Amino acid sequence: MSDQRLRALRLTRRVLARPDHRAAQLAPPELSMDPRAAAAVPPVEQSVVTSAIYRDGKRVDSPPTLAETYRRLREQPDTMAWIGLYRPAETQLLAVADEFGLHELAVEDAIVAHQRPKLERYGDTLFVVLHAARYLDDIESVDFGELHLFVGKNFVLTVRHGPAPDLPTVRLRMENDPELLRRGPEAILYAILDSVVDGYAPVVAGLQHDIDEIETEVFRGDPTVTRRIYDLSQEVIEFQRAARPLLNILNRLSAGFDKYGTDEELRRYLADVADHATTVAERVDGFRQTLADILTLNATLVSQAQNEEVKRLTEASYAQNEEIKRISSWAAILFAPTLIGTVYGMNFDHMPELHWLGGYPFALALMALVCVALYMVFKRRGWL
Repeated sequence: MSDQRLRALRLTRRVLARPDHRAAQLAPPELSMDPRAAAAVPPVEQSVVTSAIYRDGKRVDSPPTLAETYRRLREQPDTMAWIGLYRPAETQLLAVADEFGLHELAVEDAIVAHQRPKLERYGDTLFVVLHAARYLDDIESVDFGELHLFVGKNFVLTVRHGPAPDLPTVRLRMENDPELLRRGPEAILYAILDSVVDGYAPVVAGLQHDIDEIETEVFRGDPTVTRRIYDLSQEVIEFQRAARPLLNILNRLSAGFDKYGTDEELRRYLADVADHATTVAERVDGFRQTLADILTLNATLVSQAQNEEVKRLTEASYAQNEEIKRISSWAAILFAPTLIGTVYGMNFDHMPELHWLGGYPFALALMALVCVALYMVFKRRGWL
């Protein structure tokens, strides 16, 4: 058995033994590999989106199988292969890795997925992880896709885990520009980086629109705006994690221009991508700060509204208490003559002053005296 096959076998055992491997099985297929038993894995061709061979910037062949692609690439050393895979199974990717001699650590990252954006160099092969993004207008949300690239001397292997970025469009653009494509695999890497960064522009515009809407809702007092601010903040943070590491990736590429003899024209193109990526990163940083300020402002406005509501309720409670005092005072005043009238209204033969000539005027005078006395007491206490 060859050393490459032994390395692939060891890698398979390592991946299957990892704790997060079982967690990956539970994740949505758009975000993770689809690990399956070897017997259930279909041929690698079922995960191939496109396989093409280029010479001098032009497509010269589109082999029907990857085995044919490997054979023709070996037979024609002046050619370059561009292979695109979409959510390959582990054994499918291991088969491709075995053919191109990819480093087992890079292959392990591509299998497990959920990697941070980064650039690593393994000998003559670059391993790049990118997070593409697209703005979904219908649900006002950002959708992220993970892309892994293996860039060698005469090949580019892309492993895509989501719908973004739109690699068929990138391939069409490159094939329509042979002058750029003939500059080799690094030109393809540039085109993909450029596509990813260009794809950030609609996301930036969409997030800016959402922030403008949120500002309006905050001052309008929408009760659901706090939840929307939180959700948008999480999207901005995730977008920041996707966009900001691109600056480090581009800086590392720039640092190796002289050492690896990067084409002068490609240096200019990559510098332009770096400028755009810097602009995006600065905008995203501004979004995060703006949302933090909006959240603080919303908390202040909510607190003010709550204070106003408490004040209004307090005033209403005070007014209600005043009314209760008045009602209670008048009830007490009216209760006194009612009590006296009730006593003198009882039908007993032997009652004091029952047959007294001045009894009736005395009862009325007593009622009036009690009422006046109670009125003066309540008036002095401010109840009336």
